[in-house]
Amino acid sequence: MHFVHSVLLFKEGKMSFEWVVKIILENWSMFLRGAGMTLLIAMVGTILGFIIGLLIGVIRTIPMYEHGIKRYLLKFINIILSVYIEVFRGTPMIVQAMVIYYGSAQAFGIDMNRLFAAIFIVSINTGAYMSEIIRGGIVSIDKGQFEAAEAIGMNHFQTMINVVLPQAIRNILPATGNEFVINIKDTSVLNVISVSELFFQTKSVAGNNFRYFDSFFVACILYFVMTFTVTRILRLIEKKIDGPENYIMYANQMQVEKPEDMMNKAKGENW
Repeated sequence: MHFVHSVLLFKEGKMSFEWVVKIILENWSMFLRGAGMTLLIAMVGTILGFIIGLLIGVIRTIPMYEHGIKRYLLKFINIILSVYIEVFRGTPMIVQAMVIYYGSAQAFGIDMNRLFAAIFIVSINTGAYMSEIIRGGIVSIDKGQFEAAEAIGMNHFQTMINVVLPQAIRNILPATGNEFVINIKDTSVLNVISVSELFFQTKSVAGNNFRYFDSFFVACILYFVMTFTVTRILRLIEKKIDGPENYIMYANQMQVEKPEDMMNKAKGENW
C-alpha cells in the first residue's frame, strides 16, 4: 500500500524539492543519529576486522614444520581458520546477523546488546575478507626478504613485524579502505536486528510521512557523502605515505649538490 501511495504521488507530480527539504528539517536529528551509528559500526568493525585478519594472515603464512606435534597443531589451526574464512565469505551478512543475534538468544539464552551484536557481526565478517587480503599482501613480498631475515636469525614473527608487514600493509591499504567503504553501505542490512543505523532510521521516517521516495533520496545523499568523503581521505593518506613523486637520491652524505648542478658545472669546466 505504501509503495502504491508513493507511485500515485509521483504521478501527481508531488515528489518535489520542497518535500525533501521539509523531511530534512523535521527529521534531521534522526538522519544524523543514523549516519553517526552507521559510521561508528563501520569504523570499529573495520578496525577490529583488520586486527582479526592480520592475526589470521600471519598465522596462515607460518612455514609448515617438517615433523613433530607442532606440524599437526599448525595443520589443525589452519583447517579451523579456513573453515571460518569460507563460511563468512560464503554467506551474506544479513543471514549472519539473523543467525548470530537471534540464534544466540534462542539456542544459548544470550540477550546480546544490538550495538555490540552489530559491531561483532561486521568485525568477524570483515576479518574473513581481510585475512585473505593480508595473506595476499604478505605473499606478494619478495621471498629474498624472508630468506635474508632468516639468515640474520629472525624467527617468523620477528620477520613479519620488522620486515614484511610494514610493506604488506602499505600494499593492501587501498583494499582496506575499500572494505571500510563497503562496510558503510553494508551496515544497512543490520536493520533486520533493529539496529538504529541510517537505513533503519530512514525507514522509520518514511513510515511516518509515507514519502518513501523523498526520505530514501535523503538517505542516498547521506550514504554518498560518507563514502565519497572516506574515499577522498584514504586517497590523501595513500599519497602521504607514498611521499613526493619526484625526489633525488644522493650518493652519500657528503654530496650536497644536485646531480643537475653537478652536470652543469662539469659542462662549464669542459668549455
